[in-house]
Amino acid sequence: MDRLVADRKYAGNSLLIARGGDIVFDHATGLRDREAGLPFARDTVARLYSMTKPVTTVALMMLAERGLFHLDAPVSEFIPAFADCHALVPGAVMLDQTEPCPTPTLHQLATHTSGLSYPFNPGVLARAMDAEKIIFGPTQGTLADMASRTAALPLGFHPGTRWEYSVGIDILGRVIEVVSGRPLDEFFRAEILDPLGMSETGFSVMPGTQDRFAALYTPLEGDAMALNEARSGGETLRLSQAPQGAPYLNASLYSGGGGLVGTIDDYLRFAEMLRRGGALGDARLLSDRTVRFMTANHLPGDIASMGPESFAEQPMEGMGFGLGGAVVLDPGRARCPGSIGDFSWGGMASTFFWIDPAEALSVVFFTQLSPSSSYPTRPQLKALVHAALTG
Repeated sequence: MDRLVADRKYAGNSLLIARGGDIVFDHATGLRDREAGLPFARDTVARLYSMTKPVTTVALMMLAERGLFHLDAPVSEFIPAFADCHALVPGAVMLDQTEPCPTPTLHQLATHTSGLSYPFNPGVLARAMDAEKIIFGPTQGTLADMASRTAALPLGFHPGTRWEYSVGIDILGRVIEVVSGRPLDEFFRAEILDPLGMSETGFSVMPGTQDRFAALYTPLEGDAMALNEARSGGETLRLSQAPQGAPYLNASLYSGGGGLVGTIDDYLRFAEMLRRGGALGDARLLSDRTVRFMTANHLPGDIASMGPESFAEQPMEGMGFGLGGAVVLDPGRARCPGSIGDFSWGGMASTFFWIDPAEALSVVFFTQLSPSSSYPTRPQLKALVHAALTG
């Protein structure tokens, strides 16, 4: 961790490792704000980006446990704008080259097999999303409006036929709002964050924590999220977003795919809830059987077998996908030490977490550098942790 800072790869980073529920490693190093000279500490508030996705799928399954829907329900039952779906024909080079297709199901949205995409992926649909700025940013209006704008575009492929990293879990955030009758931030607060004691996590930087909010850096010239136009230069730590005036200080759009900000201790509590089968302390969010269902592989094989062409937060070979996160099927094929069945995901600012029920491990790593593909820190971290296990 110190070497990553010394080599000017990360401005700062922090790590918590819990085994059997006890914290066995705790370290923070470097700066959360290079310009102000402020340290990256255990209580630093960071952008979680896609580490929001497992929180949203937990919310989805909480509602499913109440019998309010089935995962094979078409999303159009909740968002009528998706009722008349079309997908790009194979080999399409124009956005109007489409054919009718089924409406994606909630399950397909949760597993990135819906036909949706992200603006930073390659392809016709991704370019259209980029032109329309469909990214579910914190100040881009409302979740309802952005979901409708997404539905106005064709799908990139017929649902269920491929895997492509997407805004599907953002759309599920809107489904949660419709089914629960509450804005997503209110549902998260009442049903997940407060019960777990995650008092410093939210879609906006929480009151009293603004002075601990980190800056975001990038090694790229230009937009840190524009992966299709990524250009690197001599400077590896370019300021991408200062804490002051950041859109996360007052979010209006609650992105279930990437909108949360919070502290590493808060996220460890979420990870421990999953590792313990849906409960932490006196709070039970899900049954242990539902958590096992969530963290199982929901694809026919590994991600690589489904022809992905997109960016992803994880390796694709030897890795399956559950609801909102990746599942290790074969550590050898994934070329990274790990246990079969460990469940993980990361965020665009290079954050990462995994739970390993076989080793009773919960691990959370924080930093703030976009994109997360800049350095192979995640497999290096897993190798270090597994090398340290001696009993």
